[in-house]
Amino acid sequence: MTAGPLRVAIIGAGPSGFYAADHLLKQDRQVEVDLFDRLPTPYGLVRGGVAPDHPKIKSVTRVYEKVAAHPAFRFFGNVTAGRDVSADELRRHYHAVVWSVGAESDRTLDIPGEDLPGSHTATEFVGWYNGHPDFQNRRFDLTHEAAVVVGVGNVAMDVTRILASDPDDLAKTDITASALAALRASKVRTIHLLGRRGPAQAAFTNPELKELGELPLADVVVRPEDLELDPATVAALAASPDREAEKNLKTLRGFLERGVEGRPRRIELRFLTSPLRIEGDGRVERVIVGANRLEAGPRGVQAVATGAETSLPAGLVFRSVGYRALPVSGVPFDERRAVIPNRLGRVLAAAEGAEVPGFYVAGWIKRGPSGIIGTNKPDAVETVGSLLEDADAGALVEPAVTDRGAILALLEARGVEVVRWGDWQALDAHECAAGAVRGAPREKITDTGEMLAVIRRARQGT
Repeated sequence: MTAGPLRVAIIGAGPSGFYAADHLLKQDRQVEVDLFDRLPTPYGLVRGGVAPDHPKIKSVTRVYEKVAAHPAFRFFGNVTAGRDVSADELRRHYHAVVWSVGAESDRTLDIPGEDLPGSHTATEFVGWYNGHPDFQNRRFDLTHEAAVVVGVGNVAMDVTRILASDPDDLAKTDITASALAALRASKVRTIHLLGRRGPAQAAFTNPELKELGELPLADVVVRPEDLELDPATVAALAASPDREAEKNLKTLRGFLERGVEGRPRRIELRFLTSPLRIEGDGRVERVIVGANRLEAGPRGVQAVATGAETSLPAGLVFRSVGYRALPVSGVPFDERRAVIPNRLGRVLAAAEGAEVPGFYVAGWIKRGPSGIIGTNKPDAVETVGSLLEDADAGALVEPAVTDRGAILALLEARGVEVVRWGDWQALDAHECAAGAVRGAPREKITDTGEMLAVIRRARQGT
């Protein structure tokens, strides 16, 4: 047991960070939590990743607001761990540090032409229309009639849906004004959504799939042959029934039965299809795709190339084939798995190595980019459980710096403009007031410097 309050720093103010803070602060013991984020704004992917037309999902922030109201909670926004304060310095100020920094990079297709102008990651597009400061300098040429989205997860569905949505409907959301203007002028009319395996193996959830069929401007086109299940899939579903896959198949059959109704946009679902190369004279002009068949393999039902190829004319490609975490200076990192190596949330010096005292991990940086927002709650609870076990066992080292105000003094001495929770509340109120002008939940400020300027004015009461 620690002599005084258990002091914990959590790095990353997304869902996993807030769930870890919540579980810590609910303990029947004295715990003090400082939550850090490199942006002036909290909530991570809930703010910068969840599609603007999914307000119910975003409402989870009300739970996080209650966590932030706890008297033992402090928020330190606009602070980059590893740059503004090192991992070793955090260790000197806290009994424990929980790394919950997410997965900020993207996996690649590793095909020719992937880097041509007009080929983008889904992360860039999602961050752009959601107002994430890192992606506001991106430009997407929406003057082309056809786009290809590679991947069949929920993010790929979000990208497809935003491209095919009625801008008047998006105007009622918190999509940024610049993105809304660009989408109003968009010439994209056909979106090809590619999945290398069949519909039974797709990663999207049924609600996301159904939403495509509810778009007033878009027909959803399904190829009948894609819904004819192969023997390997039939056997896999018989051995291990998958309710989500069954619901998806039913929805897809409904799309097929409904047919094409002559709407101005088309979403063409192409399963058993892999991109082989992206071609064009100086920019994306077409995607060469290959047909696959499915076979049973050691890792389940696998896609095998048939050798047949097709050319899809398109001026845009959005690659959505998974995320990849990036290393944090001073913290172990498994390059192969792109996670911080850990055992039940305890950071390891290397895969299967010794534990690093006082360092813990939660969220995607712990388990890889999987699950939905709610998945982060049990994940964080597991990590906090390990942390508390270690505290009870006396395995945590007392911090060398005992003054709780010392970390703020250190950051301010280095010229870091720390954003506190009250600052965020002022910025939040400003955005909501601006959004109300156009009948939207908020108008996000997309530039960090402008965010800080709004905060400074609020501090001064101007």
